[in-house]
Amino acid sequence: MPARVAGVLLAAGDGSRLGQPKALVRLGGQSLASRGAAMLRAGGADPVIVVTGAAAVSMPDALTVHNPRWRTGMGSSFGAGLAAVPADCAAAVVALADQPLVGAAAVQRLISAFARGATVAVACYDGQPRNPVLLAREHWQRATELAVGDVGARPFLRAHPRLVTLVDCGDTGQPDDIDTAEDLARVAARLGKERGVPDQK
Repeated sequence: MPARVAGVLLAAGDGSRLGQPKALVRLGGQSLASRGAAMLRAGGADPVIVVTGAAAVSMPDALTVHNPRWRTGMGSSFGAGLAAVPADCAAAVVALADQPLVGAAAVQRLISAFARGATVAVACYDGQPRNPVLLAREHWQRATELAVGDVGARPFLRAHPRLVTLVDCGDTGQPDDIDTAEDLARVAARLGKERGVPDQK
């Protein structure tokens, strides 16, 4: 039986430039938190853990974990999410709620890389490592220690480049961030075009 791989969605930010917490931002009829959790689940992650902070989120198909230190940045949410993963999970895929164009296929490819022996797998777009990121349990403590301030796995990845397996995910979606209202409009337009929805004049 293959080892269980959890999904961890970081959704604690207050979206200061957006004017509302990112977890609650709605896109295509869904909140970013719901979209991200569904993406992880569809990609094969089980269970899915959503780390909240600035806003409370209730999700029937995911475990929500409140990070009381969310104001310190992404690093504390990264640690809180990994700490909440059940003991029988051998790895976790960490994704960001504000990257709704990332596809479930990216998660599937990272989990497949883990099944083939990779202990650190990173989704790559146009040759650049981005998100999501898979980490085997053996690396969680060190990765959490290095995740200080507004960074997650990046310091660990940079400190241990030989561990990293890059997984091409350029055909599965894009890691566009939603930080501003302009970002949200651009991502919404792109999502609509991908679904064949005509532009609204």
